[in-house]
Amino acid sequence: MESKYLTVAEAADYINTGVRFIRRLIAERRIAFHKVGAHVRLAVEDLEAFVAAGRVEPITRASVLRDLGKAA
Repeated sequence: MESKYLTVAEAADYINTGVRFIRRLIAERRIAFHKVGAHVRLAVEDLEAFVAAGRVEPITRASVLRDLGKAA
């Protein structure tokens, strides 16, 4: 499997955010990145994992009842 690496600007376009947000993720070490000399590159797989980790499931009646059952 071949990895595709993106520049910071390409990564921002890929997840539809600003470059500043990507740079903050890198500075805070919240996303994996690769240093290639003075350049920073992000793997598409790492961006996908970051986005997937932020997924929030919708609240349903069943999930509320299930959570209330755990608290009782």
